[in-house]
Amino acid sequence: MAKPSTNVAPDPMVARLRAALGQRAFTEQKMFGGTCFMINGNMLIGTSKRGLLVRVGKDAHAAAAALPHASTMEMGGRPMEGYIRVAPEGTTTDADLAGWLDRALAFVDTLPAKVKAKPPNGST
Repeated sequence: MAKPSTNVAPDPMVARLRAALGQRAFTEQKMFGGTCFMINGNMLIGTSKRGLLVRVGKDAHAAAAALPHASTMEMGGRPMEGYIRVAPEGTTTDADLAGWLDRALAFVDTLPAKVKAKPPNGST
């Protein structure tokens, strides 16, 4: 008997974000049930079933949360200041997506690069 397929259709937002980031150096990491995009080891923006997760920083949080289709991200029922969830309706056009990406870049570009910890001596 054949096993049911567990393949999930690719998230089109991932491709849109890759294209929008263009030549900028970034990495991708599975987080929060979606794909997060990182710059210099810092989380920039991510996808989820509920929309886009945008890191804007605490200073820009209130202004970003007041925009259409935006709300404060919550984790475990607790608000995460500096992180905005954008409903899918808020990223339908490339201009909408670019605006959210620009907000995230404005904040993350101010952060120092994170350096990966070296493994302890004797580790392989």
